[in-house]
Amino acid sequence: MLEARAHDQLKALLRHEGSDRWPHHLSLSRLVARSLRRGDHTLVRLVPGSDPSWLIGLLVPLALSDAPLAVVVSEPLRQRLLQVELPRLLAAGQGLALPCIEGDDPGTARVWLLSHQQLVRAWQQQRLGERRLVIPEAEQLDTLLRQALEIQLAPQHWDQLRRAHPQAEASLMELHGRLSRRVFSHPRTPYGLVPLAADDEAPLRQLLALLGNLPAPWGRWLQHGDAGWTSWARRDPQMLQWSLLRQPLDPLTAVPGLLLQRGAVVLGQLGTGCRPSALLGRDPDVCVDLGDPPLADPLPLYAPLRQPLPNSPCYGEHLLEQSRRLVLGQAGLSVVLVDDEGLRLGLASALAAEFGRRVMEESTAPESNGVLCCRWDWWLAHQGRLPLPAQMIVALLPIASLEDPLTAAQVQQLRLQGRDWFRERLLPDGLTRLQLAVAGLRRSGGRLAILDGRLRGRSWGRQVLGALEPWLNLSRLLPH
Repeated sequence: MLEARAHDQLKALLRHEGSDRWPHHLSLSRLVARSLRRGDHTLVRLVPGSDPSWLIGLLVPLALSDAPLAVVVSEPLRQRLLQVELPRLLAAGQGLALPCIEGDDPGTARVWLLSHQQLVRAWQQQRLGERRLVIPEAEQLDTLLRQALEIQLAPQHWDQLRRAHPQAEASLMELHGRLSRRVFSHPRTPYGLVPLAADDEAPLRQLLALLGNLPAPWGRWLQHGDAGWTSWARRDPQMLQWSLLRQPLDPLTAVPGLLLQRGAVVLGQLGTGCRPSALLGRDPDVCVDLGDPPLADPLPLYAPLRQPLPNSPCYGEHLLEQSRRLVLGQAGLSVVLVDDEGLRLGLASALAAEFGRRVMEESTAPESNGVLCCRWDWWLAHQGRLPLPAQMIVALLPIASLEDPLTAAQVQQLRLQGRDWFRERLLPDGLTRLQLAVAGLRRSGGRLAILDGRLRGRSWGRQVLGALEPWLNLSRLLPH
């Protein structure tokens, strides 16, 4: 039986390598092997920040199975698989080599390694066949699948449309000018994005429907004009240009049947607030939580009881003063996390005036005692290639802003359904991002400082503190 073979082979491999840092290797291999044998839907939830060595427990049953598979990975994970994990299996011998093929045409290869964009194309062209899906980054599935489905109309696409329909050039120029005035007259936003309502796009849609025979990607843009998609513009003030983007609010509804018509093994570092049905579009046959954190020293947490809220006039001054105190005497790397661009750049400038070149903004080569100011997304994408921080300063909790057009559209959809959009969407996503961000801090034994007054001033702050367990309250700063 596949489960027993995977168990024995993985156990021998771990014993030979002498590496057993993650305590659930064998359990994971049996779960994956069982799902492959039965062809069901299995969701394995790992604690955010789990050691990446868990991947070997996934790959061993994939190597031993006879089932045709489609393994969907992001670019960073693809590099790790090709450069680290697959050579590791090949060196182990014992029939554990995992041959896989990349590209848009897998032929008769049993294991197809593909990106999320390739997955969408394969589904649209019905080339997945009976392959079972293996998705090892469930925490990124929603975002990466949405980006793969994105429709972007760049300035050159308008030129192509005018050349394809010269008789409508005057009308197209008028509509383009109207949208340009709408985009550039909008107040500046932290993300450089301008939300567009259905009324803003209605005249363009009416004209395109009359023209017919549209060059790509105009046909897709016109086709996906229902309420399940949302549009916004990304402007480039320096070039005086803008692009029109459109994405689905729920990417799984835009690819109906992708996860329902075949077996799937989905793994991810998901927070406790994530609902499996929302992630997979259905309740999985098997849902297992693995990777409970071992007993360890609690995380030192500095979060004063009375702090101003982020929208208060004195918050910037409070943030600077507390950050200065936290950086003073710190011998290791300090990471300051804040998404608001104006607040981040102002804080970095003020800290640089006092600490000099130690302070850097989103740099992958900080000094050993540097102060790194960055966005949450940037830190989550680059933390694996950076030194472990000695302390992390959270200026603003990673709660998505309604100034982001996609977030605003998702919230509006949940409001119309009468649902609690904050506790169903924004808060669970924020808690998962927070747990992923502080994983390295736990390994380094550093301290966490949260300077967002909402942690103590809002009822949901207790859920944030619960997600950080175990932690130790620091009532005052001590010299290092």
